[in-house]
Amino acid sequence: MSPRWEPNPDIRTGRHVTYNLHAHLVFVTKYRRGVFDDAMLKRCEEIMREVCGKFEADLREFNGEADHVHLLVHYPPKIALSKLINSLKGVSSRYLRAEYTGRINRLGMGSVFWSRSYFAGSCGGAPLTVVRQYIEGQKRPA
Repeated sequence: MSPRWEPNPDIRTGRHVTYNLHAHLVFVTKYRRGVFDDAMLKRCEEIMREVCGKFEADLREFNGEADHVHLLVHYPPKIALSKLINSLKGVSSRYLRAEYTGRINRLGMGSVFWSRSYFAGSCGGAPLTVVRQYIEGQKRPA
């Protein structure tokens, strides 16, 4: 008896596409100011989860420290990752600055919350060496 095939819940399908795209994102506060406490991190996660939902993306993991946050986002191919990132940073900045004005002003952050830079790394799936071997194995015999 052959093993039963189990569908992978990470693999999604659209009308003309099957995909499984994950990105690891890291956002750092301006001047690496240690602004986050546990309550503020929880609120930041809520805001970013909402933003992801509007992009039909899924925030799979979220965590952070005083001066940065990490996100693992599962997103569809129709989304330009840079647009999602701009929205995540822009919306969270507006809400957090409005809701934690006193805390942010005490740290001298002014009207800017996040550093302009960010880290984005693709993740998930097979290691590149395995993918290369698979593609090489697809060559037609001469």
